[in-house]
Amino acid sequence: MRSCSSERNQEARLVSMDQQQHHQKLDLNVLKKAPVVMVMVPFPAQGHLNQFLHFSRLISAFGIPVHYVGSATHNHQAKHRVHGWDPLTISNIHFHDFPIPPFVTPQPNPHTPNRLPVDFQPVFEASSKLREPLLAFLRSLSPTTRRIVIVHDSLMAFTAQDATSLPNAEAYTLNVTSTFALFTYIWEFIGKPTMPKTVIPNDISYEGCFADEIKSLIASQFDFSKFDSGDLYNTCRPIEGKFIDLLGQKQFSLNKRKWAVGPLNPVVLSGSRNSNRRHECLEWLDKQAPRSVLYISFGTTTSMPDDQIIELAMGLERSNQRFIWVLRDAAHRGDIYAGEEARKAQLPNGYEEKIEGVGLIVREWAPQLEILAHPSTGGFLSHCGWNSCIESISMGVSIVAWPMHSDQPRNTTLVTEVLRIGVIVREWAQRDELVSSAMIENAINKLMASEEGEGMKRRAEELGGAVRESMSEGGTSRVELESFIAHITR
Repeated sequence: MRSCSSERNQEARLVSMDQQQHHQKLDLNVLKKAPVVMVMVPFPAQGHLNQFLHFSRLISAFGIPVHYVGSATHNHQAKHRVHGWDPLTISNIHFHDFPIPPFVTPQPNPHTPNRLPVDFQPVFEASSKLREPLLAFLRSLSPTTRRIVIVHDSLMAFTAQDATSLPNAEAYTLNVTSTFALFTYIWEFIGKPTMPKTVIPNDISYEGCFADEIKSLIASQFDFSKFDSGDLYNTCRPIEGKFIDLLGQKQFSLNKRKWAVGPLNPVVLSGSRNSNRRHECLEWLDKQAPRSVLYISFGTTTSMPDDQIIELAMGLERSNQRFIWVLRDAAHRGDIYAGEEARKAQLPNGYEEKIEGVGLIVREWAPQLEILAHPSTGGFLSHCGWNSCIESISMGVSIVAWPMHSDQPRNTTLVTEVLRIGVIVREWAQRDELVSSAMIENAINKLMASEEGEGMKRRAEELGGAVRESMSEGGTSRVELESFIAHITR
């Protein structure tokens, strides 16, 4: 595990970015004469913090000062866990640590319904107290800039209303899930009008994705969206062009401007194999054959019960596939630096010795984007959170989908039925049942060792190439990003 000093060194390096990967087409002299600043307001969960920090990096490349606001704990978390880019020069990203009240940080409970952490509500309520210091900060910026652009998480939409109190501020939502998921949310809200099955299966059900507390949290922010000037999406046309267009239709768009600017994560990674900061799992991957390793990770919001961990371990062993398994409890506890030491999942006796040379168990943070970008990685057993999905897609890696909660079942539909670059472990309707080692083994081998799986891998590689092209100069996402920059600097 990283030492405190290495974490501090990492944070010190986070004040810069590699501008060579991003061509700056706007006249920066215009920006200096008519300055614009951006204020990022993420929701304090790792998947949200990560996407906002990646977006900050992209915006900063245009010479626009970016202010990233949150509690000291969550800003530290965002900087500590960022990966995929190595900042080399001084950037325009400024972190602001605002105080929030103490909040409960319980240990994750693997036996809770739909496996969603129980502390989202306390951390949201505490983070809502950012409103007063944030508004004071916006007011301090207002006299010294021509325009303040606030980009907020959909769960922090209260900031959009505050923007209306300033003569030179405007707000935008950065949506951190797939447009397919957003489209299906709205589709359900307006009564599930009949759609062609090529768009969405009309009999599909996502019942049980959210606990009631989370539904209330989402609903509490919905009314603030009317104060927004537009929407940003962490996706691109090669992945979701059909659903981007659908969200632009009148019944879904609310007459707002929309920009698909993703993927926000880097699609070309910098760094050297000789770097002393390189994670040991990457050294292990260097010794494996191309596309031969299955990467397993369930993100920062999933805790599996012990009996399910045993079944997964047995399924991996019986599949005879090489693998890297990030085996850790949910890393999202509101405050990951507080509370008791995380629970250590128990494997069968002698398991790690038995799989030595074939599998690697990682019990701490792992550099997911670098693992997915490695040529030895051939598949990803994933919960299908949107960060994981779009990182895997952008690196051309196909997916074994095992959704746990929230938007993950919807993202699974996109991956397995729309894009056809993955296979599902178990259907959402069986979400409360123990998944047997045989089911896990079958799903893994379908992807990693079958003709059908080869087709999924081929489509994933082709899609990954198209996604990376979309971020290059003249690509659809690059054009959308430049359109957004032109709009806010108008």
